[in-house]
Amino acid sequence: MSFTSLRIVTDDLDAVVAFYERITGQQAERPAPVFAQFRGSGTNLAIASTATVAMLHGAVAPATNRSVLLEFEVADVDAEFARLRMSDDDVVLEPTTMPWGNRSALVRDPDGNVVNLFSRPAAS
Repeated sequence: MSFTSLRIVTDDLDAVVAFYERITGQQAERPAPVFAQFRGSGTNLAIASTATVAMLHGAVAPATNRSVLLEFEVADVDAEFARLRMSDDDVVLEPTTMPWGNRSALVRDPDGNVVNLFSRPAAS
């Protein structure tokens, strides 16, 4: 088995895609008006309109996540945080060194999903 993708379902595809284009510095692939995708080295991030899950009868609902963080490893958390210039309402945690050594900044995407930008501690 190979883990290949994480999908965010949203009512505002364009806003969520634009947010992740800013985060990743990549332009999303848009093979259909209701779907976009960012290809990664191991896992893809998919963004889909609620129209793509209509047959699931409410099992998936946009803007309701409170248990999953999307994590992006970056070279310099402070520089990425400054580049993104998030509004105070979208910042969960300003750049902070975590007890286990990672440097992290947590922000919210347009649907309220928490995104962790982190870097690992330098090797001693």
